Amino acid sequence: MFVVIFRATARALDADYAATAAHLRELALRDFGCLEFLAVTEGEQEIALSYWPDEASIRAWKQQADHLMAQRLGRERWYSDYRVEIAEVRRRYQRDTVHSNRR
Repeated sequence: MFVVIFRATARALDADYAATAAHLRELALRDFGCLEFLAVTEGEQEIALSYWPDEASIRAWKQQADHLMAQRLGRERWYSDYRVEIAEVRRRYQRDTVHSNRR
């Protein structure tokens, strides 16, 4: 499994941004194999984590037409700077709160 880490400084996040982000999230999860997508904004800083089964899925997503348009709009309107990191998840574990209270 791989994670794409997107970090950016927002310039101006408008209604078009919100609609585009919602559309892209749904598209990535539904049609491109994205396993999970989380985004958080604090002040001008945004970080988004998307989890993918393999690098081929990430490459396909990077070339998707709506995503390419959003990348262009991000550079032109929404972000003053950004960076993308891709990492392989070597280990993952979690506490299951649903079952941890059972005796």
